[in-house]
Amino acid sequence: MFKNILLAFDGSAHAQKAAQIAADLARQYRAWLCLVHTYDPVPDYLGEPFLQEVISRRTEAADRVVAQALALLGELPQLETEILEGPPAEAILRVAEVRKVDLIVMGTRGLGQLQGLLLGSQSQKVLTHAACPVLLVR
Repeated sequence: MFKNILLAFDGSAHAQKAAQIAADLARQYRAWLCLVHTYDPVPDYLGEPFLQEVISRRTEAADRVVAQALALLGELPQLETEILEGPPAEAILRVAEVRKVDLIVMGTRGLGQLQGLLLGSQSQKVLTHAACPVLLVR
């Protein structure tokens, strides 16, 4: 049923549950899984050496989040990771389109500033604009 699955992971509790479900689906359907993590854009106005320091910190933090996801996913036959800079929903939708995914799996609420909303703004954008099914996990 699903051959290409995209997991959007930000490290939140909902994303951790989504990772477990995505891994189970990938194993069940012998599907390829693409793990996507995004981080906020680094403002150009910082200038050197601050720009490089901020970029280094953000990429190190992203690497830690991806390592956490990989530990949750366990052993999978077909797994790729992508760490992207930019708004999460746009990056997720772009990867889903380019890689022609059959399913996007993500948490309903992430680590954004408005954690109290019923459905997070990024998951709402993905749900609204995705060309494939979206599985939102609480």
